[in-house]
Amino acid sequence: MISSKSLLYQKIAGNIEQQIREEVWKVGDKLPSIRAICREQGVSMSTAMQAYLELERKALIESRPQSGFYVSRSPLMRLGVPATSRPKKTASDEQVTELIDRVYSHLGKKDLTQFSLGAPAKELLPIPKLNKAMLQAMREMPDSGTGYEEIQGNLRLRQQIARWSFAWGSQLGAGDLITTAGTMNALSFSLMAVTKPGDTIAVESPVYFGILQLSRSLGLKVLEIPTHPITGIELDALKKELPKISCCLVVANFNNPLGSLMPDENKKALVELMEKNNIPLIEDDLYGDVYFGDHRPASCKTYDKAGLVLWCGSVSKTLAPGYRVGWVAPGRFKEKLLRLKMLHAISSTSITQEVVARFLESGRYEHHLRKLRQTLHTNSLQYIRAIGDYFPDNTKVSKPDGGFVLWVEMDKKIDSAAMFDQLLKQSISIAPGRMFSLQNQFNHCMRLSYGMLWNEALDRKLKLLGRTVREFS
Repeated sequence: MISSKSLLYQKIAGNIEQQIREEVWKVGDKLPSIRAICREQGVSMSTAMQAYLELERKALIESRPQSGFYVSRSPLMRLGVPATSRPKKTASDEQVTELIDRVYSHLGKKDLTQFSLGAPAKELLPIPKLNKAMLQAMREMPDSGTGYEEIQGNLRLRQQIARWSFAWGSQLGAGDLITTAGTMNALSFSLMAVTKPGDTIAVESPVYFGILQLSRSLGLKVLEIPTHPITGIELDALKKELPKISCCLVVANFNNPLGSLMPDENKKALVELMEKNNIPLIEDDLYGDVYFGDHRPASCKTYDKAGLVLWCGSVSKTLAPGYRVGWVAPGRFKEKLLRLKMLHAISSTSITQEVVARFLESGRYEHHLRKLRQTLHTNSLQYIRAIGDYFPDNTKVSKPDGGFVLWVEMDKKIDSAAMFDQLLKQSISIAPGRMFSLQNQFNHCMRLSYGMLWNEALDRKLKLLGRTVREFS
């Protein structure tokens, strides 16, 4: 339970942060003193100090001895945003497959700083509470979790997901959902339900490499659509390609790797466009719960009236990656999805579904998410500050309002795949930009995960990474 005092300091910090972003307070401006904040807000000295420490932790302000607090020269304001992508029509996955294999062959190495892994560190997960919930579920389930679930999945979990979805305005019920072994499993079933080998699907560019590999493994052609680093897929560009495609797949909330967030009006327009042309829309909403604002963003499913949106999600990035608990709300394709699940999986894992259901039911999931969001938001700002301090001046970086990753655009002469090999010698792993496209593009870009626990050692690694970028410039 969050205390009223905690909410108060966060509210004060949030208001000042908003004013800094809107340049009510400009770089170099002196902020009101702690005593002034106490007087104006009617709060204690400790609450006012906590608010300023929160802003300082986010690298938005800085304290000067014997002087007070000042708005810092925030990298959020001085670093440019990466360009909107402009993919071509041709594609080849030979180079990207080899690169992905090379990057992920090093994932198990303990001595590597894994900027390449877009997932939360174990220190950020409620592992003791999950273990306790697991033991409780084993004791209380009739078969201790060893039996088969019904094909549609654990009813308790589906009920909780449906209730959880009210936060973004859904009309889902338990009967609308099918559980899966994580989001990739949900995406796989969805693609198989609405396409056949040889069909073309539209995706964002860049896009998570797992989506590219999955699509090609199903015999699908992939059409990459220009994507803005802040607002997501370009609807005008997509509209021109509609006659060629059988399906569109988007990550509307905090796209991986860009971190883009489609505005609600764009989501609504996208759904209406798909409905008008009777084209299924698969939505990967894996990151929607990891928002940094004051409310969860809506999903495309919010605006679905014709049942053409297949909404996919999981707790793999927020609670328990290894539990492999995911789901899909497939709309009018429910019967096809159920048949596919019966053929390919029969059932989902009983015990882990039950544990996640109990976490949602008890409120422990929301409590965990509040802390996770705060940590990740602070991490993202620390990373941007470090990039501003240590990388070349022409570096551009995304500024996500949620999720786990930053997209970094460097000088065009830099080859991040070649830089990857050099960084391995320094015990650093990155995700080169070329991994996120089937085309020969994004070679001068990289994705960095900020899902690790922030400390001075991580700051030193980013400094070392920045030095290597300078050497390759």
